[in-house]
Amino acid sequence: MKIPFSWLREFVDVPGSPESVAQTMSVRGFAVEGIEVLDQGDAVLDFEITANRPDCLSLIGMAREVATAYSLPLKASAPSDRGHASAADGQPAGIAVAIEDPDLCSRYVGAVADVTVQPSPAWLQARLLAAGVRPISNIVDVTNYVLLELGQPMHAFDLGALGGAQIRVRRATPGETLRTLDGHSRTLSPDVLVIADADRAAAIAGIMGGADSEVTGATRAIVLESAHFDPRSVRRTSRTLGLRTEASMRFERGADPGLPLVAMERALALLDAVGAGRRRGAVVDCHPTHRGPLRVRLRRTRIARLLGATLPDADIRRILDGLGFTLHGVDDGWDVDVPTWRVDAVREVDLIEEIARHYGFDRLPVTFPALTSAPRPIDPRIAQARHLRAILTAEGFHEAVTFGFIAQAAAAPFTTDTDVVAIANPLSETFAVLRPSALPGLIDAVAHNRHREQRDIRLFEIGSRFSRAAGERRAVACVWTGAAAPAQWAGGARDVDFFDMKGVVERVCEATGVPILSTAACREAWLAPGRSAEVRVDGTRVAILGQLAADVADAHGLPADPVYVAEIDLDAIERLGRSRQIRVEPLPRFPSVTRDISVLVDDTLAAADVRDTIRRAAPDTLVRVAEFDRYQGKGIPDLKVSLSLRLTFRAADRTLTDSEVQVAMEQVLSALKTHHGAVQR
Repeated sequence: MKIPFSWLREFVDVPGSPESVAQTMSVRGFAVEGIEVLDQGDAVLDFEITANRPDCLSLIGMAREVATAYSLPLKASAPSDRGHASAADGQPAGIAVAIEDPDLCSRYVGAVADVTVQPSPAWLQARLLAAGVRPISNIVDVTNYVLLELGQPMHAFDLGALGGAQIRVRRATPGETLRTLDGHSRTLSPDVLVIADADRAAAIAGIMGGADSEVTGATRAIVLESAHFDPRSVRRTSRTLGLRTEASMRFERGADPGLPLVAMERALALLDAVGAGRRRGAVVDCHPTHRGPLRVRLRRTRIARLLGATLPDADIRRILDGLGFTLHGVDDGWDVDVPTWRVDAVREVDLIEEIARHYGFDRLPVTFPALTSAPRPIDPRIAQARHLRAILTAEGFHEAVTFGFIAQAAAAPFTTDTDVVAIANPLSETFAVLRPSALPGLIDAVAHNRHREQRDIRLFEIGSRFSRAAGERRAVACVWTGAAAPAQWAGGARDVDFFDMKGVVERVCEATGVPILSTAACREAWLAPGRSAEVRVDGTRVAILGQLAADVADAHGLPADPVYVAEIDLDAIERLGRSRQIRVEPLPRFPSVTRDISVLVDDTLAAADVRDTIRRAAPDTLVRVAEFDRYQGKGIPDLKVSLSLRLTFRAADRTLTDSEVQVAMEQVLSALKTHHGAVQR
């Protein structure tokens, strides 16, 4: 919101320079994007207004804030006190107004004026230019001036171009079209609110007028509009049609329902003052629904509890009175009437926030909140996420945060068309669906870094993924490309491979209490064939990992270097973790015994299946089994492979004897022969 400093001083006698005002307002929650000095010596303050403060998208709104910050009154020349246009009591209005959908339009104020369309006076054009608005004609400039000054969007129709001297506020009929002021012809749906004459739509309510009723140099009479529209309706229509205007920005955030009549009187007075025209007849104020001010109880004890200090009543009254609130004293505080322009203040805590802003957060003492009950236990999912962050950062990964909305093309490799969750009204094609996996955003992040000459990249993200079948599920996703270890490490630098990523997945599973029991090959469209695997625990798939498929890498603009990815299902891990008891054991007091075996098995048999068979057949004294060699070649029959495994045995209460170990080995070999046709070498 650009505010010329000289215009601001018409509302409040603010002391100091524009720079000091900007600094004062910045500590009260208003970010100042910059200060521009004009040729005339005036300065323009550019404030960034947050979405919850539509009242500050106007001169009068910011003037209230500045006046309260400096403990100054608003001048008597504030818009609500300025001279109105000449009275026309008892005269016909010259226009009939009917609101056919009061749920979407709670108030409509209309007036007819006889005008002469010409350029605006130099002072009006200069003020609009300083505020960032291009002058067009005296009629349009007056409506824009009121918009900037009061925050009320207005529109002017050419009365001669309207069919019949009437205004109908209604929903569009199915298939109804309207050519808007930007020259585009738009087809409207029945959920779009329009301003129509007796025959057809003349404007899209709260957004943009129609080209057929535009004010031109030949216009001799106009109908001025000042209304209040439902914010949700304007927001929905603006996004559906792809139209965003100064008017829609204000209406969709929440305009003041008490302002349309004040703005109309101000606009008519300005038309008279600049010689643009005079109103004809009375002003029509169609107001089918009326909402009085909201009343909120404000307690002294609540203020003291939230702010950690007891503030003087005089300061509380000064701040809230200055901002337009009306206070009525009660035993424990005040009943506060919230002005209609403060759509963001609906709770007691909102009022306390206003008090704290203008009292000064720097003046509040540093205190700890008083505990009235035992603190709630921390959500186990939060604790789990913190633990995972510590593990993955220790593994050399950096955390990334990506969007939950992605493009349809990016989601396609990770799901089916029937399972994807589409956004009903996406902001753009880039955010068309909810992500079925956390990997697409990370892959884009890798591409972004690779295009900036960063080769060694390790990223992870903890977040949600979505599907129609399973709903929302939590996952941790990892991507790794480039070097697996620094060049100065023993053995020198080497690139990451499948087993590096598998080690990361194993580390995560073990740290969450569900150590990996089996790994098997899998086929996924987004992974390279033969370089991918799924991890199962107790028959449940908890993770999938492997090298990213070449076509997916190409679609994201990645170079030819392999990218290894993994995604771990945190919901599955949490469920399995609850069913497992974490057991703490002392360090072993007795030595272990190791035995090595080599067996011939089919080359299609996975090593994980061999390990599972050994674990099931061996007694409880088997504490570890791992393969250390796989050979296929000279001396080995076709379609066979030699697997060498090392088995470690240990008992907690004694030293194992050779005979006990030998019995265990015979059980293992018998099971391998029975289940896999293994032959000992």
